[in-house]
Amino acid sequence: MISSATINANTKMPPLMYGTAWKKEHTSNLVEMAISSGFRGIDTACQPKHYNEAGVGEALARLKVQGITREELFIQTKFTPLSGQDPARIPYDPNASLDIQVAQSFSTSQKNLRTEYVDSLVLHSPLFPYVNLLKVWRAMEVVHQCHGAHQIGISNCYDLDLLQKLYNDAEVKPAVVQNRFYAESGYDVEIRQWCNDVGIIYQSFWSLTANPHILESEIVCAIARKYVKTQAQIFYRFISHNGIIPLIGSTSKHHIDEDLAIFTFQLDIDEIAAISSLLEP
Repeated sequence: MISSATINANTKMPPLMYGTAWKKEHTSNLVEMAISSGFRGIDTACQPKHYNEAGVGEALARLKVQGITREELFIQTKFTPLSGQDPARIPYDPNASLDIQVAQSFSTSQKNLRTEYVDSLVLHSPLFPYVNLLKVWRAMEVVHQCHGAHQIGISNCYDLDLLQKLYNDAEVKPAVVQNRFYAESGYDVEIRQWCNDVGIIYQSFWSLTANPHILESEIVCAIARKYVKTQAQIFYRFISHNGIIPLIGSTSKHHIDEDLAIFTFQLDIDEIAAISSLLEP
């Protein structure tokens, strides 16, 4: 079993999340394979443009028959604002007020996922002006207060000032920040430090896709040879050592097993420092 991180909402979050974006009709089979292999966290969204949320629900139903209960799993979904939706497949009334949109989106997620609650409900991206962001956050707080979501969080937020303002104004504090882990944002060094200071869990996505220069570096390759692991395993282990929970979207059983095996070894301080140097401007 893999250890879990305790988050603000006093909920246990697995140290790896299985990402379901762009899986389309293969979503249910891939989620079933990932969970059966050992993953316990699933990330999805109520955004038909990029996610098949109902496919996740189908996988959960199959897993239940196999003896893996809902309570064993950490399910995270998202409210996606209109700007991120396919106009032809919006999962809520686009003409409704923002609070109603959140409520309708969450109701759709409950039906898709076949569950009364999710462990984490994330705002897919900030809204502007700020008053709209706060309206959506208040609606997500209602979902939390009604026990629909054990925690709430935000994704694609690369502005520390904005994140801190939301944190200060929120009645229910964000428990998770999920961002793309890439050089263009400076790897969110300041955001990650602040999240660590206030007890917010930082999740990363595009961790491999955005960083081929790191994976192919001599530093990572040499460490991979030392531990007889792949470069991807070394980088994921480095991410984990830094307190980050990565989203992993592997589509083969072999790669999924490799992902789960990153906790069978530890990098030493010098190796972590060496890889860290690759993240510097």
